[in-house]
Amino acid sequence: MVNRIGLLAGNGRFPIIFAESARKKGVEVIAIGINEETSEELEKFVNKIYWLGAGELEKLLGILKEENIRSIVMAGQVRHKLLFDNNIKIDKKMQLLLGSLRNKKTDSIIGAVARLLEFKGIKVLSSITFLSDYLPQKGILTSKLPDERVLKDIDFGRRIAKAIAGLDIGQSIVVKDGVVLAVESIEGTDETIRRAARYGKDGVVVIKVTKPRQDMRFDVPVIGPDTIRLLKEVKASCLSIDAKKTLIIDKQETLKFAGEAGISIVAA
Repeated sequence: MVNRIGLLAGNGRFPIIFAESARKKGVEVIAIGINEETSEELEKFVNKIYWLGAGELEKLLGILKEENIRSIVMAGQVRHKLLFDNNIKIDKKMQLLLGSLRNKKTDSIIGAVARLLEFKGIKVLSSITFLSDYLPQKGILTSKLPDERVLKDIDFGRRIAKAIAGLDIGQSIVVKDGVVLAVESIEGTDETIRRAARYGKDGVVVIKVTKPRQDMRFDVPVIGPDTIRLLKEVKASCLSIDAKKTLIIDKQETLKFAGEAGISIVAA
């Protein structure tokens, strides 16, 4: 097991939970936070933190070399549009990397960064390293049980969601009564759910899946209390996720909150 690790941190609580879990196991964590993305709260949970812009690849490599980081984890999302914001500085190395890609999808960009790090001798570990307790087993996870309509929608929706994820379009869809209301694209899961609720009203079923070749080093589906707050806001009836491949942030709180809100969570 490594005793010192780099953490390239995106947004949300995922980086915090990773850092907390790693340090409980005696691992020193050197974090690199991204301006306008990473929570400043992360500073409390790591041994040291550096800050850089989303397009500052040269600076990232310099930090890793200075700290002699040999293993790194990528945790938390980075908004895709940040790299295409005219106000964000994109350094020469990042420009070259982006220019070498056949497409500019999030997976392609992050995958290229991971390959570059590996080429530099830095091992990119799975972002669920140290986090097995946060991955659910197959089954109904909440006190609220799904009814027959919801179970039919899950069966219907998962087949479609897997097909769409396989095309690398998005990993979430929203359905109701055998109708697809929304498919995730560049706007992200939250906006997809809000868009679907405008058409489906109460009782929509949200389905979040992994891709056929999901790279768990940097692309792990995540849910947590914020997810449940949104589902409650739109009066959704159920959230279906992939067992053993979805990270549940603040797991006990999330599942309790969902049950109390009348939302079932099913790991399939």
